Amino acid sequence: MHVSSRRPLFRRQSRSNLYRMFLWTALIMLGIGIILGIDRGDIGLAGAPIATPTRALGSLIAEADTYFTAGKLDDAISAYREATKMDGQVASAWASMARVQVYSSALLATDSEKFQRLQEALQSAEQATKIDPEDSLAAAVHALALDWNAGQYAFTDPEKSSTLLTQAEQEAVRALQLDNTNSLAIIYYAEILIDQQKWERGQQYLSQASEPGAALMDWHRVYAYYLETQGLYLQAIQEYDRAIQLTPNLTFLHLRAGANYRQLAFASTIKNQRNDLYVKSLEYFDRAAKINEQIQVKNPIPYLSIAKTYSQMGEYYAASRNVQKALEFEPTNPDVYGQLGIVYFKSRNYEGSIPAFKCAIRGCSAAESCDARGGCDKGDPGHEIIGMALSPNTLVYYYTYGSVLASLSRPKQNYCSDAFAVFQEIRNSPFGSELGTLGIIQEGEAICRNIGATRTPQASSTSVEETPVP
Repeated sequence: MHVSSRRPLFRRQSRSNLYRMFLWTALIMLGIGIILGIDRGDIGLAGAPIATPTRALGSLIAEADTYFTAGKLDDAISAYREATKMDGQVASAWASMARVQVYSSALLATDSEKFQRLQEALQSAEQATKIDPEDSLAAAVHALALDWNAGQYAFTDPEKSSTLLTQAEQEAVRALQLDNTNSLAIIYYAEILIDQQKWERGQQYLSQASEPGAALMDWHRVYAYYLETQGLYLQAIQEYDRAIQLTPNLTFLHLRAGANYRQLAFASTIKNQRNDLYVKSLEYFDRAAKINEQIQVKNPIPYLSIAKTYSQMGEYYAASRNVQKALEFEPTNPDVYGQLGIVYFKSRNYEGSIPAFKCAIRGCSAAESCDARGGCDKGDPGHEIIGMALSPNTLVYYYTYGSVLASLSRPKQNYCSDAFAVFQEIRNSPFGSELGTLGIIQEGEAICRNIGATRTPQASSTSVEETPVP
């Protein structure tokens, strides 16, 4: 009898499996691919930082241009600066940044801030010309930066101002030699000639660039400036309006137009006409404030301009409210305290003007800054203020402060030592010999010499109407 062999219960017979071999081969190939991918950088290690794409230089410059058009000048400067960090050898990026830095200085309140910003603009322009000495645009913007820097020294150091103006003219001429069709070079050269009081030549160059300049904000701005120097304020406003149509969010254009309306109002002898002109002035300043609110720019200048206009109208409460609004944006700005002091002085709040002027001129502690503002809100400890040096823009604060100190002095409450110190500082400055200023100083010193006199300060003797200075 044949008996078949049993099935193996505990031991398999050895035999090959084609699918298993294919699986192991695939896994081996996948491992080799991963290793090669890591070596090439195509595959990152677990936990390694994720690489982010680098922005193109052109994208940054386009962003900066957009910010400028939108009126966000500080953001435009930051974007240009990032572009120059990415590639520091692009002359056009440095030149464009310098141009924005120059214009942004018009929105700064204090002399020190303006001086620093214009110095930065000059450095940027110099870098542009250093990178590409044959670039006409770079040379033109360099001339613009030199011209605006010259204005910072016009009263304090006339020789320095004249030197910078000469350098600006030479650079503008060089820009035109490199490219005599460069409209910006022609426009900036005209502005330099106007600053040199060569009005006829400046007007000739503006006429030369009038056709291509019609599409440029810069041409209308400089032509408006020329008209201001000729006392043609209404025509200047029309040119500022054309510049605003091209770049509606550049608030410094609105501020200049409003200042010209205020000048027209100040010069008017017809009451109704004067009031209408003041209203037009306020409309431009209010528009600048609303633009800043829309683009989220906190700038005190529109509110200070509104305050000056209300002050000239005799509406001192509205003026003080707008100065207080400006202080919300820049509570450490000494110039704003100076303007608050002027408003208090004109409203005959002489005692209230003293702490405000002190913060503006000498500086003050955090607690004193609250006193100057009429009190700080709950939780606001105030801010330490650094005073401003004597300059053309702060002169009115100095002599008004000295006058108030002298006029409020009494034998038992004598401020004359401080008043004499202020008056002496003015006497030692380039402004001490000016007839109007000298008269104010002499009057204050006479009061202090006759300390027994019962006298209150008269607003008419020391107040100065704020008018636009070209």
